[in-house]
Amino acid sequence: MYIILRYLSKQLLVSMLAVAGVLLLIFMSGRFIKYLADAAAGQLSADVLFAIMGYRLPGFLELILPLGMFIGILLAYGRMYLESEMTVLFACGMTKWQLIKLTMATAGLVALVVGFMSLYLSPWGMQKVEQIFIDQSKMTEFEMLVPGRFQSLRSGERVTYTEALSDDKREMQNVFIAERDEAKGSIAVLAAQRGTQLVDDKTGSRFIVLHQGARYEGVPGDLDYRVIDYDSYGVKIAEPTQGAKRSKAEAIPTRELWKSDDPEDRALLQWRISIPLLVPIVALLAIPLSRVNPRQGRFFHLLPAMLIYILYLGLLIACRKNIEKERLPEWIGMWWVHILFLLVALSLMFGPDWLQKRRVQRAQA
Repeated sequence: MYIILRYLSKQLLVSMLAVAGVLLLIFMSGRFIKYLADAAAGQLSADVLFAIMGYRLPGFLELILPLGMFIGILLAYGRMYLESEMTVLFACGMTKWQLIKLTMATAGLVALVVGFMSLYLSPWGMQKVEQIFIDQSKMTEFEMLVPGRFQSLRSGERVTYTEALSDDKREMQNVFIAERDEAKGSIAVLAAQRGTQLVDDKTGSRFIVLHQGARYEGVPGDLDYRVIDYDSYGVKIAEPTQGAKRSKAEAIPTRELWKSDDPEDRALLQWRISIPLLVPIVALLAIPLSRVNPRQGRFFHLLPAMLIYILYLGLLIACRKNIEKERLPEWIGMWWVHILFLLVALSLMFGPDWLQKRRVQRAQA
């Protein structure tokens, strides 16, 4: 039996990791592109992108691993049915209960990993991500500049461009700054060969000091532009907005959710507990759904199986929203969804044998 356990576990884990790897690549690529666009717009520093993605990784995996486990069982056992390996195992004396126990051993290990991520690792990662966003919001315009890009700063009131920027972000080369005065309807354009950052010792205010350049100011469409040539010209850098720390729900530690009476926190707590509970139930669902008729093809069973999984996850999400809005009592919560799909899994597993037994009893009677 140990040899069979090792063989089945290997088949499940290989299939699960392959599916989870593909799904992780898809989800993380989409999120990384979003953060990359923010960095290109000057809203994030490029240095923190990989740190953000690393801290977000557990949050992706806690949702991907249950789906990977479900599809992995469908693919692995489906192949074994097509190649008659399951038929040989059952002919050698293995029962359905033994197949369930062997599958649940692997599913239990995955559930423990998912539970650790859902209850502890993912909230910790989100706290780190939130702290990075707060630190980024405190950075000045000068520190957010990216060489070779026109960047809209100060809520679109200023557009800044620099051809090159020193490693310590203290000096710029070939600088262009355009500012809009909404009250006057005018635009001021400054161009300079280089720019440096200056901090006033008395007030602590920061300035971009432009050297060897010119300033052009006027109203678009008019001819009375004012041109000023200068050796040095100071432009004040807007002070960073400190802002209160955002209390994003996903970043709240699980131990605080236990103590909270807020409906949103209680709903989130049930959601975090439901994610690891999802793993053994979908594994039990996948065992009967993986049974394939060789004439139907290897992937014929995937569509109805995925519809069941989507319905399961959709009901959990709907319950979470209703608990948050106090439309659903907390004691009912998401537990009825797990019980319902556990009964569905058991009926799919043992229902056909029970019906067959009843037919035989009626025929003998």
